[in-house]
Amino acid sequence: MENTNSKAIPPKEPVTEKDATILVVDDEPELSRALSKLLGRNGYHVLTAGNGEEGLALLRQQEIHLVLSDLQMPKMGGLDLLKAAQVVAPQAEFVIITGHGTIETAVDAMKSGAYDFIEKPFSTTTTLKVVRKALEKQNLIAENRQLRQKLEEMQGMNAIIGNSDPMRVAIETARQVAASSATILVTGKSGTGKEVFASAIHRWSDRAKRTMVRVSCAALPESLLEAELFGYEKGAFTGAMARRRGRFEAADRGTLFLDEVAEMTLTTQVKLLRVLQEGVIERLGGHEAIKVDVRIIAATNADLPERVAEGTFREDLFYRLNVINLELPELRRRGGDVDLLANFFLQKYNEKNGKDLHGFTPAALEVMARYSWPGNVRELENAVERAVVLSKESLVDVDVLPPGVVAGRQRIDMVSIPVGTALKDAEMELIQATMDSVGGDKETAANILGIAARTIYRKMQ
Repeated sequence: MENTNSKAIPPKEPVTEKDATILVVDDEPELSRALSKLLGRNGYHVLTAGNGEEGLALLRQQEIHLVLSDLQMPKMGGLDLLKAAQVVAPQAEFVIITGHGTIETAVDAMKSGAYDFIEKPFSTTTTLKVVRKALEKQNLIAENRQLRQKLEEMQGMNAIIGNSDPMRVAIETARQVAASSATILVTGKSGTGKEVFASAIHRWSDRAKRTMVRVSCAALPESLLEAELFGYEKGAFTGAMARRRGRFEAADRGTLFLDEVAEMTLTTQVKLLRVLQEGVIERLGGHEAIKVDVRIIAATNADLPERVAEGTFREDLFYRLNVINLELPELRRRGGDVDLLANFFLQKYNEKNGKDLHGFTPAALEVMARYSWPGNVRELENAVERAVVLSKESLVDVDVLPPGVVAGRQRIDMVSIPVGTALKDAEMELIQATMDSVGGDKETAANILGIAARTIYRKMQ
């Protein structure tokens, strides 16, 4: 393996073009040397690997900005390396090297996330142009990431937006448990804001000055998830060229957020249980017990008791995670929060798209208020972003809202009660549906139903 210059600049920060580190992965030594010399003469820092496995090892060890990988290689081909790189080094741009007869596969690679492809034999001008454009994109992403972080700090983009009764209860509970060291399980439908609440709990805790580390348990296969969580020793597996600390060590004295925790395999669950019980980890391939002080916040949209009954989730781990359960309400139960959130996202996407929309028409607000939002806050955010992009007027109107939102505006106005339902059950069904439509506000629900609020309190009891 040739290493013409091992210097690497983290792509988390914008870098000048010639400060970028490029990894060339090809099993043809002559081609690899030619590319390395070409890029080196043009001022880039170049690393080389003879196959996909060596390339993946370097991606784990170094900060890489751009990968140039041959499509067809023994052990691990270019497509497989691309998929692995998207997990191990998602910030790196990827360009496929392709020969005659493999153009269609290279196009498929672009559909899977590769930036572009270059053909053999190389054109010096074309190759340098593709490299430059790929690095410009990578740098632009880093700059946008920084801008988003600044906007979030200045405008509270990580703030919890909501004034409905269910949200007040959830926020109060989150503030109360933040001061403790207890493990927290955040539950709720997809898009209800579980990661936002986890971030808020970390900020409100005495661990706020330390790191909050995030891991999506569903995004990584078992082998990669264990390596990411617990780290590994040199030689623990093919490609483990050096010791690496895992997410638990990175989160020491801070917070570890385990998203989609229900998707962990039983093997990984056993190892997580040990950490919760003993406060120690072992790196893969190692025998040293490493003590860690980590506050765990787990999240899931799955029914964990049901998973326990099915035998796919350990009961003892469930009880360890569920010391405090914070259940987040669906958006359809949050009443007037839809208006608050819609205006919040309007401001966010105004700035992102260079627009100056002033708000929503009454008709648009009514349509959004009546829709049931099965995708919750995430669906609302996507709908507002779309509306901001498409709107030509100063106010967002119904015509730029997603067709599904407009067509489904009556979805929560109907209650279906089978013939033969007991009167008291039908009454409770109607009361509950009305409560859901106004975000749990008993006074408003009572006015709609034409009864006293105390009647709802009594019947709910």
